[in-house]
Amino acid sequence: MRRRLLLTGAGSAATSNLMRSLRAGYRSLTIVGCHSDRFLLKKSAADRNYLVPALTHPGYFRALRRVIAREHVDLLIPTTDAEVHAFTRARVKLPCRRFLPRKAVVDLCQDKYRLNMVLRSRGVPAPATYPVSSLRSLEAIFTRLPREPVWCRVRSGSGSTGAIPVMRPEQARSWIAYWSEMRGVPATSFILSEYLPGRDFSCQAVWKAGTLVLVKTCERLSYFGGGGNPSGTSSISQLAKTVFAPEVVAVCTAAIRAIDPHASGTFNFDLRENSRGVPCLTEINAGRFPSGTSIFDLTGRSNLAATFVRVALDEPVRLRETYDPAEGYYTVRDLDTLTGVFRADELFDKIVDARG
Repeated sequence: MRRRLLLTGAGSAATSNLMRSLRAGYRSLTIVGCHSDRFLLKKSAADRNYLVPALTHPGYFRALRRVIAREHVDLLIPTTDAEVHAFTRARVKLPCRRFLPRKAVVDLCQDKYRLNMVLRSRGVPAPATYPVSSLRSLEAIFTRLPREPVWCRVRSGSGSTGAIPVMRPEQARSWIAYWSEMRGVPATSFILSEYLPGRDFSCQAVWKAGTLVLVKTCERLSYFGGGGNPSGTSSISQLAKTVFAPEVVAVCTAAIRAIDPHASGTFNFDLRENSRGVPCLTEINAGRFPSGTSIFDLTGRSNLAATFVRVALDEPVRLRETYDPAEGYYTVRDLDTLTGVFRADELFDKIVDARG
């Protein structure tokens, strides 16, 4: 049976990578794309593409329902946090399947401070974190955190929005004041956290009705645009490698069981080691795949994105192991190029060392 998927954000890097992954792991698919930006939509590799209003437009869902009905869509896959949030609202009725976490879980995960408090209260490793109530509160928060530097960031959003390490309260004050004055982000949108100096991990998992179906892990080694960011990092890796990290899987599994014993959908986790080498969970992107999903789909025994579709459509899934570490692979990403996926022993194929 040929399945029909509708992917939002068609033409974006995240959706393009997801399409590539799905076609590699699930051959009998028709992929339909939609986007509100006609220029990005022109880049889409979907089988058919539809221009729709912006998500915030009152006609968005009406247009989406027309596309779903016309294409006989089996499964809708959102690709941004805003879409995940919108599609989990109870009043949103769509004539196709959505395989998403519950709204309460999505709401929790999209507030990094609330999520941090829940995880820490239930014994899941996460950095000590405090909300900023005003610029005057910064000195008091600094005294409560273990050591300098301190990690300052916005408590919602993705892509390391507003993130920067700071050494002193006055640095945090200037940074937050800038975001408030120039970007309209109030001081109360910021949090200050314990700085985590260790390795940076990403983990992706598929859950159904409280059962872990498949999980994969990788380590970020360098960052796309990291050198130009004040933080020097990003949630978007330029170079990443697959790793065997059962301790990371254990933390992510404990986190999902802490926030929803009956969880369903896909979850993307960001973790970084503290000074003792313990992986600490910094955020969970609930209900969507990361832009660098290739590292979880084009390596190892199982294609995670294709497994997600099969589970969402109640198709049989037979996996030898829940954890598929797929060691020894690297992904290399750059602007306007296809993500490269290489085994470690292939990295220097067709390269001549002329360094002397």
